[in-house]
Amino acid sequence: MKMNVLLLAALLALSGCSFAGSSGQSVPTASPDGQEPKFDIKLGKYDPPVDLYTVGSVNPNLIFKKGESLEHNVHTIWAEDRLGIRIRYLWTISGTSETYANKLRLELAKGNMPDVVTTRDADIIQELIDSGQFMEVGSLFEQYASDTWKKAVAEDSSVWNAFMRNGSKYAIPIMDYEYNSDPLLWIRQDWLDKLHMTAPRTLEELEKVMDAFVNGDPDGNGAKDTYGLSVAFRNGPNTWMGDSSWIFGAFGTVPEQWNRMSDGTLQYGSVQPGAEQAVSLMKHWVQQGYLSGDSAWLDEEGAANLFVSGKAGIIAGPYWMRGWPLSSLTDADPEARIRAVAIPSGPDGTVMRRGTLPVNGAILINKKMKHPEIFFTYQNYLFDYYATSTGEFANGLAEGYDWTMIDGKPTINPSALPLGGIRVASYTLTFDGARIPSEVVKEIPVDIAPVLLAQKEASRKEQFTGPPTKTMKSSGELLKKLEQKSFQKMIFADSGIGEFNEFVEKWQAYGGLAETSEINAWDRSGP
Repeated sequence: MKMNVLLLAALLALSGCSFAGSSGQSVPTASPDGQEPKFDIKLGKYDPPVDLYTVGSVNPNLIFKKGESLEHNVHTIWAEDRLGIRIRYLWTISGTSETYANKLRLELAKGNMPDVVTTRDADIIQELIDSGQFMEVGSLFEQYASDTWKKAVAEDSSVWNAFMRNGSKYAIPIMDYEYNSDPLLWIRQDWLDKLHMTAPRTLEELEKVMDAFVNGDPDGNGAKDTYGLSVAFRNGPNTWMGDSSWIFGAFGTVPEQWNRMSDGTLQYGSVQPGAEQAVSLMKHWVQQGYLSGDSAWLDEEGAANLFVSGKAGIIAGPYWMRGWPLSSLTDADPEARIRAVAIPSGPDGTVMRRGTLPVNGAILINKKMKHPEIFFTYQNYLFDYYATSTGEFANGLAEGYDWTMIDGKPTINPSALPLGGIRVASYTLTFDGARIPSEVVKEIPVDIAPVLLAQKEASRKEQFTGPPTKTMKSSGELLKKLEQKSFQKMIFADSGIGEFNEFVEKWQAYGGLAETSEINAWDRSGP
């Protein structure tokens, strides 16, 4: 439950705005013996070591060697040995990103924030900024960030927009790769071969393939128990895995985001005429058995599980799915062959897909942190070496974890690594270590890159990149739930497609028109 600014202010006043850990004791932000931090240029580290306090989420995908944890692991040991920075956690919490966000809200109300907070949650970032407990960081970034880090952020200046208040910057964007969640189609090539079919290039061809995947017994078990396409609709059509934004894109709109129209205005994609056509087509696919009726409730990993369990022949998702989770299918079934293919075009040849803004979260620095340069020392090193794959990070973050040597050569082959490889980047304060958007081309496998990059023009990024507008704050959740329930009923339940116009009318009346006006005012005034 979100707390408004007045409630936060009252709680902070009652708590005395103290900066304390779980013990209630004041948390130091420099060296533990009270000395001012001293960076030894010759050693390339703080001497004596300094403490950097943060908080963290232990999500289900984190993997640790025996005896290690988020608080103590190969990366925290490295940070102290290499940089003289001891990463300390006031607290960690296990669970989903929502669990972490709610814990942050609780501690925020107490005024109990660490030196540095990092999160991917867009809503909690805004609440943290609006709390008034965090520094203006634009000047700090200019003063302390390395040239490599600055150039990475400068590749797309819009990444700052959501964190601006009255022209000042209150959070540093966590940079991501370009096209990192743009979807392409992953298809069972072995099924195509068995059914003597080729990869679909249009929606019409896609329907023929899906029909064969449903009715042609592609898995050879003699039962009609397979689907054509796996989608994740629990969180809507525009999502990072099991995406269906490209179906809408075939009709000229990308849902759940603000798109630039031919007249130059910004309009919400889910209420455009093309969205009605996409909803109608998806309903037809459900009726034909091409999509599982349970897709309405599948989240991203649920949709992926339907594919990797051998029950669906196609799924849309990012280039990195080849490694996870799709490798689970090929590991379990050596005969299975998966291929990346281009997004199919619509009736008039249109191709659109969700685009990726090169930002995936934010870094906030507590106003009470006396020496914010400590954090910049840490993150600069990761940008200068890990993001560029040079120096000690030429092969990865930690030998024996995310890379190893075989016959004198470095390898990231999972079979050669403990636990199939341990993603040390997940232990870093920004979840991915450090990323330069344009360096994505180094990450995409050579057989997938041509497929993804050949449709760069189809990529449609969110065009509203500013902080939430007044109506978004008051009515955004209502509009989101209205859209989600309306689409689920029209596609997967008994509601007729004629209800689309009713949905649009409600969306406009409940705040959509006001949002549209506010967003276009923002657009005209410049971010």
